[in-house]
Amino acid sequence: MTTDKPGASPFEACGLTVALGGRPVLWNVDLRLPAHGMAAIVGPNGAGKSTLFKAALGLVSALTGEVRLLGEPVARVRRRIAYMPQRNSVDWDFPVSARDVAAMGLYGRAGWFRRLSKRDLQAADAALERVGLGEFRHRQIGRLSGGQQQRVFLARALAQEADLLLLDEPFSGIDAASEAAILDALARLESEKRRVVCIHHDLSTVAAYFDHVTVLNAVVIASGSPAEALGEESLRRAYDTSGLKPRAVAA
Repeated sequence: MTTDKPGASPFEACGLTVALGGRPVLWNVDLRLPAHGMAAIVGPNGAGKSTLFKAALGLVSALTGEVRLLGEPVARVRRRIAYMPQRNSVDWDFPVSARDVAAMGLYGRAGWFRRLSKRDLQAADAALERVGLGEFRHRQIGRLSGGQQQRVFLARALAQEADLLLLDEPFSGIDAASEAAILDALARLESEKRRVVCIHHDLSTVAAYFDHVTVLNAVVIASGSPAEALGEESLRRAYDTSGLKPRAVAA
């Protein structure tokens, strides 16, 4: 694992504004997540949570501001970042196995045009074992349950051996067994000093799962420990959207 700058935040946004289709999705976001512990980003649908991750990774352009990951611009640390998108953004009919998907996490260091070695495939299998899916490694991903599909994509991130994992709603629509397996895998990542930032949707579990919570709805409403961030006023401001978001801006 690469050593970070002393005290570097795994995820830091400064003055970040992003507009999609002429409408601001994020507005002057300032956010600095702590160097230790698992962090969650919560907010209603359409709050800009996924856009925040995409802006950090350079997948959408910012109007103003910047994001630094592990203390650096993403271009310098891209291979140290693993990103797990929402499950509904994936084509589950694609004819690949669970092992094929897990092995995709290795291409950053192996190269897209080099045949994966036996050692690479063993690493993919080990990642699937870590999420409790070793016996399903040859199964086509479309034949897995929703929770198992989530675990396969987490296995891809684990195989990458990234220093920072950005996970977009890893607990959404999954069964209890998958939730327990994902929690166990994330706890092991934390023990290995890897950083985890999750977009999370379930307010009833966020305090139990995460050490730091950011409440977002276009702007940062609160950020701190669960006790600090999840106060009644913060949640009212986040989930009562009347008058909160800025109006459309010129593209």
